[in-house]
Amino acid sequence: MAAIRLGDVAPNFDAQSTEGDINFHEWLGDSWGVLFSHPADYTPVCTTELGTVAKYKAEFDKRNVKVIALSVDGIESHNGWINDINETQQTTVNFPIIADEDRKVSVLYDMIHPNADSQLTVRSVFVIAPDKTVKLMITYPASTGRNFDELLRVIDSLQLTAYHKVATPANWNNGDDCVVVPAVETVDIPALFPKGFKEVKPYLRLTPQPNLN
Repeated sequence: MAAIRLGDVAPNFDAQSTEGDINFHEWLGDSWGVLFSHPADYTPVCTTELGTVAKYKAEFDKRNVKVIALSVDGIESHNGWINDINETQQTTVNFPIIADEDRKVSVLYDMIHPNADSQLTVRSVFVIAPDKTVKLMITYPASTGRNFDELLRVIDSLQLTAYHKVATPANWNNGDDCVVVPAVETVDIPALFPKGFKEVKPYLRLTPQPNLN
């Protein structure tokens, strides 16, 4: 199977989850989505990650983002693990976890990297736009927990740049100046970006973030 690349339509699938059976594309609806995998249930780093995502759910909701996790264990195992997550992370898991015992979704999304582990998934992250295209892929080793502040930062950038002719520079955070994309002629900037702009070089033009009041 060919690897998934940016801009591809995210493969659809039917699966069991802790919130019932889902069809992935139907479940996404008109929302953005984050699909992220975990090596296995009852593992320490994953426990902290799922607890963190539960605590961040309001931030994802604010951005019209649905989150869904995946592990290669079954529903009964997931439900027991959720009790541990809620207890140890002082939160309530409030999003579905896919049971991928047959590794169907893991293979579909190339989440198993045999040279790392032949059975368990790596820590894959896919951000998917409402048109079901893949906008971001990040792969972490099993030993490294993810930074969900960074994931929110990237989602802010993806949503901004999807609707405005800007890109976000290094270490950009929501509210910082943006880069006007090279396809926009300098003479056209004032009409598109009435907040003004600064020309550092002809190819490097900065403007205040356009989607903020």
